[in-house]
Amino acid sequence: MKLACVFPGQGSQSLGMLAALAEAFPQVRETFQEASDVLGLDLWALTQEGPADDLNRTENTQPAMLAAGVAVWRAWTAQGGSEPVVMAGHSLGEYTALVCADALDFDAAVRLVAERGRLMQNAVPAGEGAMAAILGLDDEQVRTVCREAAAAGVVEAVNYNAPGQVVIAGETAAVERAIALAGEAGAKRSVKLPVSVPSHCSLLKSAASNMHVRLESVRVGTPAIRVIHNVDVTSHAEPDVIRAALAAQIHRPVRWVETVQAMAADGVTTVLELGPGKVLTGLNKRIDKSLTVACVQDPDSLAQALALGTS
Repeated sequence: MKLACVFPGQGSQSLGMLAALAEAFPQVRETFQEASDVLGLDLWALTQEGPADDLNRTENTQPAMLAAGVAVWRAWTAQGGSEPVVMAGHSLGEYTALVCADALDFDAAVRLVAERGRLMQNAVPAGEGAMAAILGLDDEQVRTVCREAAAAGVVEAVNYNAPGQVVIAGETAAVERAIALAGEAGAKRSVKLPVSVPSHCSLLKSAASNMHVRLESVRVGTPAIRVIHNVDVTSHAEPDVIRAALAAQIHRPVRWVETVQAMAADGVTTVLELGPGKVLTGLNKRIDKSLTVACVQDPDSLAQALALGTS
């Protein structure tokens, strides 16, 4: 087995996430407590009890998902799980990967992603931005739809999640126009997403600039395990290049299909998603059916993943 570990981002959170894992492995609650102490906010209570609206606020979701991914990683390593040859994260999950690769301190990353959430939320006034998933068109068809819809405002392809699944983001009127045009172009379905921030599009350039300034004050080390970045599908060792990639990620597309393809081309045979939900596992299976893919989020899935390394 040649292993890759990947970490989910915003959208995979849910009330009660990791509850069963926390009962079996103390690392989970310890990790959430560490993050809670940094923020002065009880993140574990928020993820378990809600209210859901508070958990889904971007500035809360991002540290909660960071803590969740790191917690699962710590449980994995504590149980003797194999070290991956490469890691990656979807959007916010890239910070999780860098923490697990010892390139970012966990406490610093908690502060960073909380600030990232605030900057992203403040970049576009509520109601003025939107995102939608376009299903059943290829990448170039989606880009063409966005170009045609741009007469109504900014709209761009921002998440290349799987073949035939591309997320667009931009100004609300332009996104709605793109949804209509996608239907005319033969899309199977277009779904407006329940988000308040049009992530990864050019409307967030100011947030990216501010995030770059914030990153300059944080220690970034060379990753002990390679991390493939969203913006250029490349691993970097130089701290300043990593900072630039993290900042640019806010307003540039997530190239997930290419990321998983790069792993497979490197000889990776197994991709584990560490964190709540199974979003990336579903995408990864669609991207390359030859890969063994699984999600680790509870004691049973952890045991099954550990068995992959001995089978």
